[in-house]
Amino acid sequence: MKTSPISLLLAARLWAVIALLLLTSTAQADPPPGTPSTTKSDDLRRFEFHRKQMGVPFAVAFYACDEEAANKAISAVWSRIEHLNSLMSDYDSNSELMRLCRDSGPGKPIEVSTELFFVLSKSIEVSKLSDGAFDVSVGPLIKQWRRARRQKELPDQQQLKEAHELVGYRNINLGRPNTVELFKPGMKLDLGGIAVGYACDEAIKVLKAHGIHRAMIDGSGDIVVSDPPPGECGWRIGIASLREPDAEPTLFAQLTNCSISTSGDAFQFVELGGQRYSHIVDPKTGLGLTNRCSVTVIAPDGITADALATAVSVLGPERGLKLIESQTCTSALFATLNGEKLNSRRSSRFHW
Repeated sequence: MKTSPISLLLAARLWAVIALLLLTSTAQADPPPGTPSTTKSDDLRRFEFHRKQMGVPFAVAFYACDEEAANKAISAVWSRIEHLNSLMSDYDSNSELMRLCRDSGPGKPIEVSTELFFVLSKSIEVSKLSDGAFDVSVGPLIKQWRRARRQKELPDQQQLKEAHELVGYRNINLGRPNTVELFKPGMKLDLGGIAVGYACDEAIKVLKAHGIHRAMIDGSGDIVVSDPPPGECGWRIGIASLREPDAEPTLFAQLTNCSISTSGDAFQFVELGGQRYSHIVDPKTGLGLTNRCSVTVIAPDGITADALATAVSVLGPERGLKLIESQTCTSALFATLNGEKLNSRRSSRFHW
């Protein structure tokens, strides 16, 4: 089924930043999209599915009693993610998000779905926590840098300035019941730094509703896990090196009932005028980040990990890790690369 990308902020994270290694997995070619592969484990069988959703690769692994139950569950998962994409895509002009951007304005609050209102509410929450380092209204700037990546030239300064003037989460008013008002005409919201994490949370809920409690959902590096595989303490996640993202990881986290998300620029960048610009845009400067960095956040749920990974990338190690320390049950690893010198810092709760 045709899907639309949510944002360049999400593209290729799976291959750029996180290498996923599941316990008990064996080296083998990936099956065709949507085709299950199985291995025996006690009275449960392991199933894996792959499909492009929301414009990025999704990988799902879980343990179910039989193939019929697995196929029914994964069908419901794909349907749920496709529905969320129809609400939140900034590529689809008919998505609920884009209709909101067209129809709302000063004095014109628009009622939206419960899902979109929830994600926008979380976006505003993280925007406030990060002092605008994460900003859901960054869409006009993202549009300028998408064009820059395609055309291999810096954005026009006047157009960049005009786009920058439309950015500011404080110009979004959330009301009841589920209404959204945009105070500046021309604002464009972008959920690229948060929607996939939310979709992974929702996919886990769908699986639980189908009686499947041992699962992992990976939306291009935004990973949510529930109970661990049978006989194991958790899902073993490998975190790739910023210097060599394609190399076999040497750092691992073993996780259960939480989420892990990584933001970085290993592959998503453009070099213009001798300067490297990340696909992650700083809402305050209007520019792509120029410092090489990779941020991995572990949080209770995918929507939080996804948004904070972007926010911390923009804030930098000092302010970013301070933000992480202020959040309960949240931890982070911040890596920077200056030439060949790799530096890593972690929050007090980040253990491996």
